[in-house]
Amino acid sequence: MATSETAAGVQNTVVFATEAEAITFAARARQAYADCPRRYEGPTSVVTAYDYGTVDVEEGAAVLGMRDEAAWDSGLYHNHLFGVGRDGDTVTLIEWQSNWSAPPVDYFRNTTVKNVVNRLY
Repeated sequence: MATSETAAGVQNTVVFATEAEAITFAARARQAYADCPRRYEGPTSVVTAYDYGTVDVEEGAAVLGMRDEAAWDSGLYHNHLFGVGRDGDTVTLIEWQSNWSAPPVDYFRNTTVKNVVNRLY
């Protein structure tokens, strides 16, 4: 059973043979996260996308978000935060999901910088 404190997070990091491959992958990953709301929206849900901009770290990181809400129950929703960061030939993807009323965007942005991308190397 989900409670107001239910949350989950995951980080995946990929090292590529070249920096060019990493740049291409990071751009595709960012676009995939940006397109995510269109894949989820349907007759039984309302999905809102958020672009929280970039954070200044290494070669850069983008932070995006999404909120999906069941159209049949305004009390049932999920918040998602996505981060895509790159340092040279390495790309890291960060995902966070909860059913909290408001996602901790500022905390997630800080975590993306200090605890994720900055620690790649």
